[in-house]
Amino acid sequence: MKLPSIFCLLILAQAITSANDWPGWRGPNNNGVADPDQDPPVELGKPKWQRDIQGRGHGSVMVWKDRVWVQVADKTIQRQSLLSFDRDTGRPSTSTGIHTVGFNQKLNKKATWASNTPATDGERVYVNFLHGNTAKTTALDMSGNQVWQRDLCEYKVHQGYGSSPIIYKNLVIVSADNKLGGVVCGLDRKTGDVVWKADRAKEPNYPSPVVLNAAGKDQLFLTGTNKVTSYDPLTGKVNWEIDGATTECVTTTVTDGERIYSSGGYPKNHVAAIEADGSGKIAWETKDRVYVPSMLVKDGHLYAVMDSGVAICWDAKTGAEKWKARLGGNFSGSPTLVGDKIYAGNESGTVYVFSARPDKLEVLSEQKIADEIFSSPSICGGQIFLRVANYRGVTRSESIVCFSK
Repeated sequence: MKLPSIFCLLILAQAITSANDWPGWRGPNNNGVADPDQDPPVELGKPKWQRDIQGRGHGSVMVWKDRVWVQVADKTIQRQSLLSFDRDTGRPSTSTGIHTVGFNQKLNKKATWASNTPATDGERVYVNFLHGNTAKTTALDMSGNQVWQRDLCEYKVHQGYGSSPIIYKNLVIVSADNKLGGVVCGLDRKTGDVVWKADRAKEPNYPSPVVLNAAGKDQLFLTGTNKVTSYDPLTGKVNWEIDGATTECVTTTVTDGERIYSSGGYPKNHVAAIEADGSGKIAWETKDRVYVPSMLVKDGHLYAVMDSGVAICWDAKTGAEKWKARLGGNFSGSPTLVGDKIYAGNESGTVYVFSARPDKLEVLSEQKIADEIFSSPSICGGQIFLRVANYRGVTRSESIVCFSK
């Protein structure tokens, strides 16, 4: 019996994680969807705990069992690190310096030297960093000791580097698109050996690779460099490729099992639904600007928070706009879906919770929790984890916050 694609995706995710974990960028199912049976707070209230961190980054929080993890770059001491904290109290657990010096390229004002999110298979934690002029992947054991490190490619900054690793079977899959010619690689999780490597175009581009079950099989998707590309995640062989994206994309692709959804913001704005069977057919396309925040799929509908602070819902099959309404502020972080609720934080530090319903925008709560939010909510075990920033005068400080009922 052929299982529906969503069940195939869940089986893939459950092989390495549980509903109590958030093991990497976009969560346990690689799509921004959290376990629907948990009950995180809708009215956030006061944090259960808040822990200041030294340095800066825009990557999201990774959660595994009794600890939370985050990447950070501290230009004051010229160090890029991986930090972990006790999940229940926020007390510091480990701090591992991975790279020193190398902050020599100019970044976009919204970029950082730690805009990536860690990933874990429960045995090791994998991190991507741009160090100097090179994109690198490093594996550490759960105690924070380095196991291996691999140079991916020379990297020339156009805006920044934010691609996060993804776990797939025996591989950790990483990418580094840039103007010198990027790569996407499947690395052996235990050794860091290159199992496969595919060259990419000489174009600036920012998405993370993602493996989704679409059109009945697992496919590795990357959008941008004017293409939408599907790879075999075990071999790196191209399944299919079409002209269907802009040059620069940021968002991570999502699927409804039949189509994947691409969005970009330079040199044009677009959201497109592409048949995932390799037919090359673009089912529908709009000119909406969903450049940085990734999208969500639920019950035949596609939801997005646009960079400009407008939330929108489409019919996922036809592209018919169901509603479009303003939340407020500008958004860089991606929304997270829990059951029938969507959590999203804007750049001004306000978290919105609204209903995933196709008839109208229904805001359930709105709370300012910080001066800035550039990361995405990590929600698991009934807890909400966010990386935020506050200002004391002109001094900016970051912290990890945990909300729980």
